[in-house]
Amino acid sequence: MARMSEASATPRRRAPRGLAAKLGAVVLGFEAVVVGLGGLTVFGLRALPAGIEPWWAIVGGGVIAIAMIITAGRVHTRGGVIAGWTLQVIVALGGFLVPAVAFIAVVFGGMWAYAMIAGGRTDREAARAQADS
Repeated sequence: MARMSEASATPRRRAPRGLAAKLGAVVLGFEAVVVGLGGLTVFGLRALPAGIEPWWAIVGGGVIAIAMIITAGRVHTRGGVIAGWTLQVIVALGGFLVPAVAFIAVVFGGMWAYAMIAGGRTDREAARAQADS
């Protein structure tokens, strides 16, 4: 049986995440649930425009919800933030197909923008205060 050295036995500490990353992950997590259930609702109501099969609502809602869950775990990186903004735009574009989705886009897009702007400001102030001390 392999023996572990003392250095490898102690777990690595992760860098602390900022407020923007924490809030962004929460927003995307809740939005993933709403988008997934919204896809099921659009499917059940057959609310997509004529010419688009109703099952695309489940596929689209599921894919976007999974992408949001993955992005929620990566929002502490610059790429994760960009992916989060991209997902907000995709949900907003879904409002052109189903107008009720525009409501989801406005609510969660506003929460995402607040999380990124106010959380980023708080993170910068905290970094500045830590550098001064």
